Amino acid sequence: MAKWLFTVITLVAVLIVGVLLGSSVAEWRAAERERVVQSASTPQAPPGRRVRVEVLNAGGRNNAAREATDVLRAVGFDVVYFGNADRFDRDSSTVIHRMGDTATARLIADALGIHAVRSEPDSSLYLDASVRLGREWSPPTFREAVAPAPPWWNLPALLEKLRARE
Repeated sequence: MAKWLFTVITLVAVLIVGVLLGSSVAEWRAAERERVVQSASTPQAPPGRRVRVEVLNAGGRNNAAREATDVLRAVGFDVVYFGNADRFDRDSSTVIHRMGDTATARLIADALGIHAVRSEPDSSLYLDASVRLGREWSPPTFREAVAPAPPWWNLPALLEKLRARE
């Protein structure tokens, strides 16, 4: 009976340590991802207006559409769809305004660091703009990027604090 109880307590302790380590590693990886912080120089979505945008990865770079979506949502644009384009043959990125509003398309392009803006009105898409990301696109560098504060139980942060005290 005592051996069985010892085994159960050991398994519970190992499970708790595993959960804490797994959570710590997950938070560590999340902290490595940068998030966009709004500043005075960051292009913003027009206040009080919903700007619907689709973001398509047309260059084939992994996670490009998700990264662009994060940038646009952080500055107030409503990304209603992001994903892959039908082909991955584009070298350069383009913002296409769909409702005839070139000023809004220019704001989107500025937020993403894209130079090309085209007009292809299509009211059946129910979008204000489409973004096609080419191979050359990478998240803009003119933004401040900060990692979120790690939780108190984050093992890597704790080890770094201990090293700093030495």
